[in-house]
Amino acid sequence: MSEKTIPILPCRTLQPVLDFYTALGFEATFQQKSPNPYAVVQRGGIQLHFFGMKHHEPAESFSTCIVQTDDVDGLHETFRTRLKAAYGRVPNRGLPRIGPLKNTSHGARQFLMTDPGGNCIRIGQQTSDNQHHRPAPKETFARALHHASLLADSKQDLAAAAKIIDRALRLQEERPMPVQLLRLLVLRADIATRVGDEETARSAIAAATAIHLTSQEQDSVHDDLERLTQLLD
Repeated sequence: MSEKTIPILPCRTLQPVLDFYTALGFEATFQQKSPNPYAVVQRGGIQLHFFGMKHHEPAESFSTCIVQTDDVDGLHETFRTRLKAAYGRVPNRGLPRIGPLKNTSHGARQFLMTDPGGNCIRIGQQTSDNQHHRPAPKETFARALHHASLLADSKQDLAAAAKIIDRALRLQEERPMPVQLLRLLVLRADIATRVGDEETARSAIAAATAIHLTSQEQDSVHDDLERLTQLLD
């Protein structure tokens, strides 16, 4: 026996969704207008189906699916490049948008991409056989990063994630190490950018850029430095 699972995702109208995926290098392999709006896009082994729903609200959508790949870094770079060519910039807030590439606490390396229909496509590569979330660290700033990252990316609760980071950065009795501070600031800038808070984003980016790291420290936060560069574009 051979089985295959294909997600069917909602959208208000098909064309903006088809345009988005075509820009990413997908091919629209099927489209119908009646009796119900329906379309299929495919790129390699990724196949997504969409149906039109007149009263669908993309900004309020909870629709999501997982795409597993063996080259998440390459796919992320390809998608960013294609989106910049199509939109004149890499969309990192609003709809559509593409998020940063990062290692998760559940044994995967992934990025999130949300299409014009509000569907969150979680594209990842397994990095560990243990797919359970790791327990939160006990150290103050590592714990803040752990919870803020989960809230920002897994739960999409940006307000709660920002609150955790702001509380950690206000602490006077404890101060983060340079690597921890950079990671907190980059995540805070990313969250601010995603919600359109340009003042907070600029402040966090400036503070993160001013941090001096050794070459070894820079290697340990490669993804965060890459995201900082993207936020500066």
